[in-house]
Amino acid sequence: MFEKVLVANRGEIAIRVMRTLEEMGIASVGVYSEADREAPHVHEADEAFLLGPPVAAESYLKIDRILEVAAQAGAEAIHPGYGFLAENADFARACDEAGAVFIGPPAAAIDAMGSKTRAREIMKEAGVPIVPGATDPSPDLEAARETAAEIGYPVACKAAGGGGGKGFRVARSEDELADAFEGAAREGEKFFSDDRVYLERYLDDPRHVEVQVLADSHGNVVHLGERDCSIQRRHQKLIEEAPGPHVDAEMRDRIGTIATEAARAVDYRGAGTVEGMQVDDEYFFLEMNTRVQVEHCVTEMVTGIDIVREQIRVAAGEELSIGQEEVELRGHAIECRINAEAAHKNFAPAPGKIDHYIEPAGPGVRVDSGLRAGSEVTPLYDPMVAKLITWDVDRERATARMLRALGEYEIEPLTTLIPFHRAILATEQWARGETCRDLTEDREWLKSLAPQPPGREAEEAAGGASEDEAEQQAERTYAVEVDGRLHSVKVIGGTAPTADGAAPGRRPPKRQRSGSGGGGGGGPTLTSPLQGSVFKVVAEQGAEVEEGALICVIEAMKMENEITAHRAGKITELNVSEGAAISTGDPIATIE
Repeated sequence: MFEKVLVANRGEIAIRVMRTLEEMGIASVGVYSEADREAPHVHEADEAFLLGPPVAAESYLKIDRILEVAAQAGAEAIHPGYGFLAENADFARACDEAGAVFIGPPAAAIDAMGSKTRAREIMKEAGVPIVPGATDPSPDLEAARETAAEIGYPVACKAAGGGGGKGFRVARSEDELADAFEGAAREGEKFFSDDRVYLERYLDDPRHVEVQVLADSHGNVVHLGERDCSIQRRHQKLIEEAPGPHVDAEMRDRIGTIATEAARAVDYRGAGTVEGMQVDDEYFFLEMNTRVQVEHCVTEMVTGIDIVREQIRVAAGEELSIGQEEVELRGHAIECRINAEAAHKNFAPAPGKIDHYIEPAGPGVRVDSGLRAGSEVTPLYDPMVAKLITWDVDRERATARMLRALGEYEIEPLTTLIPFHRAILATEQWARGETCRDLTEDREWLKSLAPQPPGREAEEAAGGASEDEAEQQAERTYAVEVDGRLHSVKVIGGTAPTADGAAPGRRPPKRQRSGSGGGGGGGPTLTSPLQGSVFKVVAEQGAEVEEGALICVIEAMKMENEITAHRAGKITELNVSEGAAISTGDPIATIE
């Protein structure tokens, strides 16, 4: 077994891996960028080394520097976590050449399954059902048009080296193909250094069901059951659960066999996930992720198996600690991704500082986090900052436990998806085990999740009252103790003394308070709802636009965010240019 392992990642997954290393008696080596000097994962490590500047390309993606640190620290192996270099075959080879063990599958397996087109070809040859479509990339847009005509619309344009929802665009008609094809190629190049794109038939509202596999170098391959990851936005997962609510024992055996055969087909080793689409009782192979998944926690909760520990054991040449007959699913687990995003602004990234932080606890509650009070979520990295996982004996009780835990989770003043999770888990759609796409793609439903400023209900009740009148009717809440019992008392209008006898300060007038934010409200100025950089400017000054017309695209936290016109009219002023930095509230355009 290794004595020291370098964890080539940051945030919650770095801490997750380091905890298992500590339990196994293995020293951990952390790495960090200049932006992460005070990050919790740095303090969790037994020792830590600076990689470079904040930008990932100059730090967490710098292969030669990571290997240099590993040698300097005397680490015998490197765990890549997920993201960054986790599915980079060149990194796996570089580790081998440098004499460091890559805790993951062989480079050849990453090559085979990392290329989505090659993986589809292997699965097709093995007789595994795949989503109808091409097994080769389309060399250009014209070839893509011919393939789309053969497959039939709608089609999914997917980056050949993609994953995690990156490099995935949908064209519902030929008119949309060019944008979808070019967008997928652009994201493929940006995130995976591979601009090749292939097309497959886009299935409307399927269930996203994946199977966790483990394999060692002694010929043992097992599956740990399935996870349902159907609650998504922009083809990226938000909520995962295990077992799947619509998977019975027969289907579990069938898709488990598909997954283990897929692993054997490429001589797989370590932890991997075979992803697929479930349509009623049919199951289509989608892709294989050659790493530990973000959502591996729900599988650990229902099986009791530490997936990271198995990864490390396999990398050290040991056999898996369990056989297929020992895998048993108990109860139900749910994971909510706690992203720094504003769901009410169509999931716009919302970086910022955390002043107050309290995690939920209690029976069946697990938090994998890279946060603490004082942490700052920067726009440089992924918006997911923590994962909240709950377990109970069945889905209904696991949901109730999750709602309780979400209510306890305090991350302030950072905007997160906690309100979104609380809302969606309370719906009939969730209770019925639906994909909830009717909610996640409904802009009006998402807008209804906007936080209400204090006293909004009282102000609305005041009707047409003036600002001063509304101010007098504003609602405040006080803790009052009567006969030894604590009461929460709401006061509408006027003021009440504080504990020291002074009247509380007046809230700022309504015109100075922020509402649901973004867009520019009813005025002529369209403002940026987020911080990032302007990736693309579509509109032109002087043009007439309709409400909802695309004005520009802002890139932030690994996502491209479309900014649309908040009203119809003429663009009299355009304040943005491609490549420029932009902050929340900056003017984008004036539309009159």
